[in-house]
Amino acid sequence: MMCADSDADGGSDVPWRSPTLHVILASSLMGVMGVSLISPILPELRGVFGVTDARIGLVITAYTLPGVFLTPFVGLVADRIGRRRTIVPLLFVFGAGGAGIAFVEAFSAVLALRFLQGIGASALVTLAVTLIGDVYDGPRRDAVMGINSSVIGTGSAAYPLIGGALAGIRWSVPFLFFGIGIAVAVAAAVSLPEPETGAPSDVRTYLRGLGAVAVRPRPLAIFGAIFVVFFVFYGAVQTALPLLLSDEFDLSSAEIGPLLAAVAVASAVVSSQYGRVSEWRNATELVALGFVAYGCSLLAVRIAPSPAFVGASLLLFGVGFGLVIPSVDTAIVTAVSGDLRAGMMGMRTAVLRLGQTLGPVAFTFVAETAFGTPSAGYRALLVVCGASVLGIGAVAYVLARRGASGGF
Repeated sequence: MMCADSDADGGSDVPWRSPTLHVILASSLMGVMGVSLISPILPELRGVFGVTDARIGLVITAYTLPGVFLTPFVGLVADRIGRRRTIVPLLFVFGAGGAGIAFVEAFSAVLALRFLQGIGASALVTLAVTLIGDVYDGPRRDAVMGINSSVIGTGSAAYPLIGGALAGIRWSVPFLFFGIGIAVAVAAAVSLPEPETGAPSDVRTYLRGLGAVAVRPRPLAIFGAIFVVFFVFYGAVQTALPLLLSDEFDLSSAEIGPLLAAVAVASAVVSSQYGRVSEWRNATELVALGFVAYGCSLLAVRIAPSPAFVGASLLLFGVGFGLVIPSVDTAIVTAVSGDLRAGMMGMRTAVLRLGQTLGPVAFTFVAETAFGTPSAGYRALLVVCGASVLGIGAVAYVLARRGASGGF
């Protein structure tokens, strides 16, 4: 382990002046920017490029797809060639790919650049968390982990607002904003130390170990929960809802952004209290309660009479997020030994990306092909999805309370 800038020294104080910490936090912020910054402007992009709802969903799918295949192997690559040599190119590709969209006119070029940007974004948060474990020890590591999670939540809440506001200038300006990733890449190349890690593991042994763990019931339950959460979030909330709000209430990108930010705001507040909440219920029960919150939120969004009620309903979705994500991540890091933990986190992110990728395509395709109008489809899907998730959560909670297990 490498202790740069005395980062690993001392107690639980956060080393706010450390360039290493700045790069870690900036990388995490880049990692969660790619979808939340763009979601509010999806309705506007339909008109700009003259495409249908089903095709505009590909703007998100093209971005998330690379992570499905790449993320499980990024940890292995970073172990073999170094953290800095891995994260710097990813940051540059993320920034250049995103900013380049502002200068293209064909929708096919937009999708190609979003795919390139998705390659860069595929493991930024995963590598940032890995660096925290490399550089920091003990109470300071825990403190920095908390700060990193808080920054991710804050960014997720702010990006829809920023994206909507920038789109008020011109549709291309939010994409130019992605160019910040290039500046972060330069900063990482200059100031990020290369942590000292052990000898790289054998590829075959590494993959065999991950495969053996991934098929066990507990990891399968964890991965299933992650997939459902992000399939619903990215399909219903991040893609279908902005399009529905635009069609039903004639909202602009700048007006949609604050509504979507409600999810991240509530999630950040609940997550910050997770230590206390986890003393009240175990991880399985909290995940089940989170699913109940998701279902209630989607059903409330469906019957909301105004945008203000939509925003209030989305706060409940954020409560579910704040319960589920820390519970799932806690289950992952305690499910396997340390030598496979990074690989399991990579697989977790790959499943997350799969949900992000399929959700937008599924919701827009079904709404457009199986119903008279896309808006009618979105309304119906909110009910079906909300009732299904609510039912799953309620049944799982009852079973968890009756069982003796303390977790997944």
